[in-house]
Amino acid sequence: MTTRATSPLFDYALRFADSDLVLAQRLGEWIGKGPVLEEDIALTNVGLDLLGQARLWFAYAGEIDAKTSGHGRTEDELAFLRDGSGFRNLLLTEQPNGNYADTMARQFYFDQWHLLVLRSLSTSRDSRIAEIAAKAVKEAAYHVERSADWVIRLGDGTDESRCKMQSALDELWMYTGEMFAPDAIETGLIEQGIAADVRTLREPWRAKIGSVLDEATLTLPGGTWMQGADGRGGKQGIHTEHFGHLLAEMQFLQRAYPGLQW
Repeated sequence: MTTRATSPLFDYALRFADSDLVLAQRLGEWIGKGPVLEEDIALTNVGLDLLGQARLWFAYAGEIDAKTSGHGRTEDELAFLRDGSGFRNLLLTEQPNGNYADTMARQFYFDQWHLLVLRSLSTSRDSRIAEIAAKAVKEAAYHVERSADWVIRLGDGTDESRCKMQSALDELWMYTGEMFAPDAIETGLIEQGIAADVRTLREPWRAKIGSVLDEATLTLPGGTWMQGADGRGGKQGIHTEHFGHLLAEMQFLQRAYPGLQW
């Protein structure tokens, strides 16, 4: 898709749409492979929740796009006809599923952040953002409870499950800093009362994370270096080596059969 000028608000809406979409795609990879049938279904439902939220963000992004360019892209165009550099998802969301501890650690970190951000956005001066956030926060609250339960279950389980859960938390820790590092686009929208000031959410997030890990008999990772927190991460369209493979699978049908209608 040809690159064209976009507004900060369009870019900001895409950050949530893309993070939700990419994480939903990752969770979809577990369909039919969950550790038990009930969990297979539950994880699929979380993915569907995120996909539904992504559609709300994409719809709003399309409206913004129409106002700035004269031609608003549809949900399908935004999801399936952008190259990797056009995606604005958090690096955390594109990390591979790995084992079940890896998947739940990724979900745990994201869910705790997601709920805090959505609650903040529910008071945004942009009425559409506030409306989308208020709707999504109900689902996010359930996601937080569910992923935290799994961290506790695996952390306070067998020696093997505890080891895998701790390892997953440690490995993914370096992708969490990006969530609390606003760039110029976010900062401008924060000053307008539109975007969530993620800088103020870091400590509440760490407190929530720490509380759950204490119950799970796990240790809060201590690494300080953060991938993408320097303004060169997923929010700026710079992705990990895993993203190209994910995008190729997600976009295959639309790319192979342009404009195909079910």
